[in-house]
Amino acid sequence: MKITNVRVIRFRTHADRWEIGHARLKPDAEIHQTVTCIDTDEGLTGYFFGGGKHGDQDGMTPDEQRLIEGQVRNMILGADPFDRELIWKWMWVRNIPEVAQSIIDCALWDLAGRSAGLPVYKLMGGARDKVPAYASTYPNIGQPEVYAEHALACKAEGYRAYKIHPHYFWNPETGLPTNGRPSNIRADIETVNLVREAVGPDMVLMYDVWGTYHTIEETIKVGRELEKLDFYWFEHPMPEYRVESYRRLCRELSIPVLAPEIAAGGVFTRAEWILQGASDMSRMDIRRGGVTGCRKTAVVCEAFGQRCEIHMAGWGNLQVMGATSEDTSEWYEKGLLAPGVNYDAPHPYLKHNCDPMDAEGYVALPKAPGLGYEPIWDYIDENRIAA
Repeated sequence: MKITNVRVIRFRTHADRWEIGHARLKPDAEIHQTVTCIDTDEGLTGYFFGGGKHGDQDGMTPDEQRLIEGQVRNMILGADPFDRELIWKWMWVRNIPEVAQSIIDCALWDLAGRSAGLPVYKLMGGARDKVPAYASTYPNIGQPEVYAEHALACKAEGYRAYKIHPHYFWNPETGLPTNGRPSNIRADIETVNLVREAVGPDMVLMYDVWGTYHTIEETIKVGRELEKLDFYWFEHPMPEYRVESYRRLCRELSIPVLAPEIAAGGVFTRAEWILQGASDMSRMDIRRGGVTGCRKTAVVCEAFGQRCEIHMAGWGNLQVMGATSEDTSEWYEKGLLAPGVNYDAPHPYLKHNCDPMDAEGYVALPKAPGLGYEPIWDYIDENRIAA
């Protein structure tokens, strides 16, 4: 089998979104989605939906599309689509941007699963058929009491864990956007206390400030509060280009520091952070090296006895979790969520969503071949956007 074409279809769709800078709901917002298609000479095609900031919920940028349909396409035409490891290495050696590299790798895994008639997690070697989900908020969903109310609502829906993205690039006192300075640690500390008080001692709580604390002092201050409240992890608290600050933080705090989240370099960067003692848990997703890179990171973490918690929702991330023990990758990040956002609304371009949650708080692994997509091509064709 040989790769004969790589093409990207761009189309319009709609979903609820939360406008972070203004802390307000954007119901049924227009979204530009993309599906990348890798065709072969045997009539088999692999697909990947997305590549944007919400992972597989939003499309890649036009520049990324041009890169994939140009340089990347020319590089892999004629290659065996089952040589995923070789193609993955080609893309790293040629410094293809991680998002483009990841889209190609995921589409190749989808193609392999469709060829074998198996979901990707079974192709890798299944470890489990369902994973526990946590409710992951948008940042700036409101004043501190809004987080407490939202956490209680999520608990009532069956979530056993809740993650707070707190107040950043938005001032909760004025309700106005900011440029991120100063940090809102007073409101953040109030938020984490109100949430713990609302949900009680048994709900698992996580905290992610997305690198917006810029001093070690304020980071430690919030971290000490999280320790008192028995939060499970402290995610990406400071900018990730300051590794020494993270080494110090890990020494200072008993709460596990989960990082890096968005640092470039995929598995290689995360392995280095482990060796540097700059993280207690690693963070990875399929936008930073595809299914291949994500799976490699989980294996490295397992070898060092460190968790590799998977970042973001989505088909590819879910498949990696299905092939990884809960001792290494425990929680599935469902969201982003906010009051009024109907995350579980059906996507009009797919027959099924990837992550409906059962009454016990678990998400089942998809059973369809490949990544699990069942596209509605009539909708996609009717809503195409010219390249």
